[in-house]
Amino acid sequence: MLDSEHKNLIGMINGLEYKIDHNDVSALLKAIELFKHSARAHFANEARFAQALGLDFEQHDLAHQYLLKELHTTFDELESRAVMPDDTWCKYAMEHYPKLLRDWFIEHITGEDMKMKPVLQSYPCDFKPA
Repeated sequence: MLDSEHKNLIGMINGLEYKIDHNDVSALLKAIELFKHSARAHFANEARFAQALGLDFEQHDLAHQYLLKELHTTFDELESRAVMPDDTWCKYAMEHYPKLLRDWFIEHITGEDMKMKPVLQSYPCDFKPA
């Protein structure tokens, strides 16, 4: 389940990049909002697994909160600029935003999330926390 969610989130990051490349503000705002919702749901799932497995999750959760704050800040900034037709996005930031998200997720998945793997492997593959 968690791996499937990871793949979905990476796909969504690729979709954000496509919308940035096509300068589609409206679609980008919707995509970021959907991404925030999906990331929040995924992070809640990870927290449930960690709690069920008895893992220390404090630092992991702080990393999740940091990313959600960044997503919220970026969304608010883009939304405020979208209503001002003469204002343009910071091209540098928009060109690097998907890379920042992709790098964060890959590092987070291969670093923090993989710490759960050895414990999860000791449970049946259909294990789901209550």
